[in-house]
Amino acid sequence: MNTHRLLIDCTDNVGLVNKITGVLANHGVNILENDEFVEKDQNHFFMRTEFTGLFDSGKLYSDLSTLLPKNSIINLTGKRKKNIIVMVTKEHHCLGDVLIRHAFGDLDANILAIISNHQNLRELSERMNIPFHYISHENLSREEHEEMVIKQVNQYSPEYIVLAKYMRILTPAFTSLYPNRIINIHHSFLPAFIGANPYKQAFKRGVKIIGATAHFVNHELDEGPIIAQDVVSVNHTNSAEEMARKGRDVEKIVLSRALALVFEDRVMVNGNKTIVFE
Repeated sequence: MNTHRLLIDCTDNVGLVNKITGVLANHGVNILENDEFVEKDQNHFFMRTEFTGLFDSGKLYSDLSTLLPKNSIINLTGKRKKNIIVMVTKEHHCLGDVLIRHAFGDLDANILAIISNHQNLRELSERMNIPFHYISHENLSREEHEEMVIKQVNQYSPEYIVLAKYMRILTPAFTSLYPNRIINIHHSFLPAFIGANPYKQAFKRGVKIIGATAHFVNHELDEGPIIAQDVVSVNHTNSAEEMARKGRDVEKIVLSRALALVFEDRVMVNGNKTIVFE
């Protein structure tokens, strides 16, 4: 039988888990996995449930809506691959990792196309039989360039946009079109060392760990809800170039983990934070 996922975001009340699972039981489905969390400061309840069985989705949604507090968010979806667009600039390491995982079925997504403002990664993309769209930013304003990118993105209607080292700052006009649907990998353990040349900053500061952060993109630079982070140890013998090399490895790992979590519907956004059911 097909696996289904239920995501619930609502005001906390006594007995919600019992009531929700009771509705599922009444519809004759079998729960495979269930996670819940209460944000106590906000008195807010989050729940993710995987289940199998034959059921009337409309009736199930209606029964849950009647049971739950007003303004509850209920997301009922099947277990399936998400459709995505990947945006890149010149660096190959994150794109290469994503493409390899896609080719061997380890990425729970369909890569519809790759968009870049440089030609550097065309050959890599086409080797994997993924459409590559080059949209130069030369002699264009940021807004003019983004209009062209948006037009290309919307031809594919992706569920998510993955910034695999896309080294251009997106305007609020762009990000507002895809709220909590743009995933970025940042070359730093945010909020430290934001902006350009993070490994030079780290080297000069004499840090003992460096890391990477995957996050949703919002209107503020590098300040969207964080999905995943990781670090690696460094020491005084490591040059800025060696730190960058280690950093690239961490970036690949963190981006891969974040994509897996998002594509498996394990991430729920709560303001500028995330609830992650790993």
